[in-house]
Amino acid sequence: MSRPPVSPLLLAFDLDGTLIPDGGLTVPAATRAALARLRTSGVQVAVITGRDAAPADVMDAARPAAVATNNGGTVRIDGQHHLELHFGQDDLQSVLAHGLEDARVIAFTAGRIYLSAPAGTPTPDWLKDRPHAPLSELPGGEKILKVGFYHPGIRGWRDALSQSHPHLVMTGAQEPYTDFLTVTPAGAHKGAALIAIAGALGVGMAQTVAFGDSDNDVAMLEVAGHAVQIGSLPLLRPHADEALSSPEALGAYLEKLAERLETESATALR
Repeated sequence: MSRPPVSPLLLAFDLDGTLIPDGGLTVPAATRAALARLRTSGVQVAVITGRDAAPADVMDAARPAAVATNNGGTVRIDGQHHLELHFGQDDLQSVLAHGLEDARVIAFTAGRIYLSAPAGTPTPDWLKDRPHAPLSELPGGEKILKVGFYHPGIRGWRDALSQSHPHLVMTGAQEPYTDFLTVTPAGAHKGAALIAIAGALGVGMAQTVAFGDSDNDVAMLEVAGHAVQIGSLPLLRPHADEALSSPEALGAYLEKLAERLETESATALR
């Protein structure tokens, strides 16, 4: 197993399947402890996720200097708004013109979520306590940050949309999310978010390490100084310098990194 070629100053984490188990809300105890230890060595953390918000326990455990949500389309640094990308109206109309019967569609704004689903589909638990409305009530001119689709035939729509609108960013509609597609505006991807965050924090890209498990992490893994795959998804292998088996293995990896940095610091002081 390789290791970061230089002492990293910024660690960038995907959430689901990486920093936390898929669909989870809490950071494993070993990872939490390792992150606290790394902070004492001056290492900063960025959370870069497809979610539209990071869970409270993640924020408490990671104490991130920056958070990028919506696959990198929204970036906050040191708690301050830094970037927000949204669809132009022509692009949004094209994205929503999917023509898939019984597709479940979710459109995200900064403050409200708009949902279209087949009759009788229950409201997802994660949505019940958040402001939401039917997609049919989406006001004209509303700033949409991300659109998600759920449908077994979504791969065909992704292929068609990528042909007609190659500037849009699309992830999913392939393993491991064959029935799910996320579309974000041009430039809204995790690679661009990591570059923006590192630049704002004054960290060279060579001193960044990115961790991810899925296709929406490819752009981030490609630009990081060192890339760590979580899990075994084949399409990530060409983009990773090393791999860990699961989120549960991340804690031990970060502990070893913290130990190495502490040793290097002690040696430098001699």
